[in-house]
Amino acid sequence: MTELRPIDADEALELLSATGADFYALMARAGAVREKTKGKRVVLCGILNAKSGRCSEDCSFCAQSSHFKTAAPVHDLVSADRMVERAREVQAMGACEYSIVASGSRVRKDSEINEICQAVDRLRDEGPLFRCASLGTLSDEHFTRLVASGLTNYHHNLETARSFFPQVCTTHDYDQDIDAVKRAKASGLKVCCGGIFGLGESLAQRVELAVTLRALDVDSVPLNFLTPIPGTPLQDLKELTPTDCLRIVAVYRLMMPETNIYVCGGREANLGHMQSWIFMAGANGMMVGNYLTTLGRDHGLDRQMIEDQGLELMPCGEHP
Repeated sequence: MTELRPIDADEALELLSATGADFYALMARAGAVREKTKGKRVVLCGILNAKSGRCSEDCSFCAQSSHFKTAAPVHDLVSADRMVERAREVQAMGACEYSIVASGSRVRKDSEINEICQAVDRLRDEGPLFRCASLGTLSDEHFTRLVASGLTNYHHNLETARSFFPQVCTTHDYDQDIDAVKRAKASGLKVCCGGIFGLGESLAQRVELAVTLRALDVDSVPLNFLTPIPGTPLQDLKELTPTDCLRIVAVYRLMMPETNIYVCGGREANLGHMQSWIFMAGANGMMVGNYLTTLGRDHGLDRQMIEDQGLELMPCGEHP
């Protein structure tokens, strides 16, 4: 019988070091929990880099920070037409969730919120695609307007554990991100909130982040793995192995059995030929297509990977 009781932090920390037979047992255990709580359906999500670069934050991993010199694209907010066009593209890839992502600590201009609301409203009329946005620490007024336009989900990562956050970002406080998550939930949106691993954090800090996310009762947890970007302070950092990534996925599944666990940025670069293991490790979703500033792989390969394991795509309109 599959045990669905969430594991505690002490067990999670121990499992993050599992090797050999213990590693394979962890994969089997997490995979069984995923199948028990999520069945055989896989959620695909796609994104649009709707506003890129010139971010005032100094997050050490980020290609879009104005504090670093990188080759990331720089452009103002795209039009509502382009937002809608990209939604159709990711839906054709099999995605049932779509997120409009804008760089910066928050979208402040009413004109930009108006453009995003226009796109979201059009997408609501087009069909059952779940409509998400990642726009920073918005005001309550802007949250209200987005919900009224038909936004269903909101994405806002904590990035890492509170105890490690000062080593990652110095331009805002961790509580600002916590507050953004709470206010998004209070507005009636489902919240997608996770982090990025391989920044130099300890195993205990990986568990610490999971404990925080569990306490916030977020709906989905996106797990990202560092792809070192030339020009950033972490450009030469390479800490993760494929099995490190899989242990993280498995531990997060066991700590949050009912929560959606998605594998997102850095999947190809860090997991390589072991990408197909993410579902055995407990993930029930992943990002498809390109990321914000790095390329993904052909979506046909991702769909084939899912089908080869006897899994199926979550249809649009059926929330995971």
